[in-house]
Amino acid sequence: MAAEVTPTVWTVRNLLTWTAKHFTAKGIESAATDARLLLAHVFGCRPIEVLARYDDEPTDGERKRFRELIQRRVEGCPVAYLVGSKDFYLLSFDVTPAVLIPRPDTETLVQAAIEFLKGKPTPAVLDLGTGSGCVAVSVAHGVKAARVTAVDVSPDAAEVAQKNAAKHKLADRVAVLVGDLFAPLPADATFDLIVSNPPYIPRSEIDTLDRGVKEYEPRLALDGGPDGLAFYRRIAAEAGRRLNPGGAVMVEVGWTQEPAVRGIFAEASGLAVGESLQDMGKRWRVVRAVRG
Repeated sequence: MAAEVTPTVWTVRNLLTWTAKHFTAKGIESAATDARLLLAHVFGCRPIEVLARYDDEPTDGERKRFRELIQRRVEGCPVAYLVGSKDFYLLSFDVTPAVLIPRPDTETLVQAAIEFLKGKPTPAVLDLGTGSGCVAVSVAHGVKAARVTAVDVSPDAAEVAQKNAAKHKLADRVAVLVGDLFAPLPADATFDLIVSNPPYIPRSEIDTLDRGVKEYEPRLALDGGPDGLAFYRRIAAEAGRRLNPGGAVMVEVGWTQEPAVRGIFAEASGLAVGESLQDMGKRWRVVRAVRG
């Protein structure tokens, strides 16, 4: 493990200290956290439990596996793909390179959805571009009466979403369909809430993104067309007729896109745009519109 001065004994504490320094030297910002997550994965335990094993000495096999993960992380592979999961909202979601890694910013959309659905007897929810299913499953988990239809154009992503619904014992209330936005739905299907975290990166900007995003996350989940707004136009064009009276559509947006997306939904037939929401970083994150 290398070039730096190495400790006499490779205890858990020494492994974590060395790895954090190594990651920092390679420009990885979340160095200490990443080291702990990877070692927890090797041990098959929760990250917090690694702290209680500081004086333990991992086996040669565990150290070998850890070295392999360190190398892949240095090459740019995101930790979530290396360990196969990512915490989001109140749950842990399985992830593969077929799906976008869930991010804290998207929790703003989930919280808004849950608050909107409170008090509704049996709300029907549609999640467009579900990916890992993190939004669909989190909403179903937070609103016990909700029935959620989750759609993704990628069969591989839909499979991950189905597994996450089953993992959290919500497969009976989360139906996953494969198709392009509204295409796989019955012609007369309507909903009380439509949510989406669609692809919204302008195509020309994808190659400027962080290496872990542009080289490892699915381009299909990133590419929002020439200006990043293609999917908002498509969702807005059909959302009105897919909503029940008083129903709402909520979409996540890139923080600079809020005015443009508000304009798109303001021009859509049958929709009245409401107040946008900011994420924890005080950036515009969710645009909302209601069917009158």
